[in-house]
Amino acid sequence: MVSYEKMSKKAQREFNRRKRGCWYRKPTTQIVPNKKAYRRQENKRVEREGRGEY
Repeated sequence: MVSYEKMSKKAQREFNRRKRGCWYRKPTTQIVPNKKAYRRQENKRVEREGRGEY
């Protein structure tokens, strides 16, 4: 076994990929919602709950 530091970049990537296993979500596609943005669907839901509609 060759130490991690002495592995080529390609071998390091392969090693990391195997060690990581399966991710249930792809981290590169996750979007953090903008806290300042107006969320129309959420506003409608809150208004309906306040009036007693479900």
